[in-house]
Amino acid sequence: MSIFSKIKNAIFGSPAAAAENPAATTAAPATPSASTSAAAPAATSTAPAQSQPASGPVDVAPILDAAVKKSGQKLDWRHSIVDLMKALGMDASLAERKELAAELGYTGDTGDSAKMNMWLHKALMKKLSENGGKVPADLLD
Repeated sequence: MSIFSKIKNAIFGSPAAAAENPAATTAAPATPSASTSAAAPAATSTAPAQSQPASGPVDVAPILDAAVKKSGQKLDWRHSIVDLMKALGMDASLAERKELAAELGYTGDTGDSAKMNMWLHKALMKKLSENGGKVPADLLD
C-alpha cells in the first residue's frame, strides 16, 4: 500500500473518522431496516467503491485535530508533514517522506528536506482535497 493510501485511509477510513461523522454511522443501520431486500445490495455495492461517504466530503481538520489530541503530543499538522504523519501514528522518517514525495511527483532535491517537507505538506493537502477531503482553504493555496 502506498504511503498516500495509508494517510488517506487513516483519515477517511479509520474507526475514529466514522465516529467523527455520526451521519454515516446512523444512515447505514436505518437503510436496511426500511427495505432489507432493496437496500442491502446497494449498501454493499457502494460502500467499498466510494472514497468518501455519500453524505459529502470528509472534513479533514477535526479528524486530524482529534488525532493530535489522542497522541498526547504537541503536533502542528497544519504546517508540518512530519507532525501530520506522527498524529496518524505513522513512520515520519526521512525515508518514508522521500517515498511519499516520489508518489506525489516531487521533482526537487530530496536532500533539501526542509524544502521537500513544505512541498509535501501542500501536495498532500491538495491530493486529500482531490480525493474527497474537505481541507481548510488556507492550506490549499
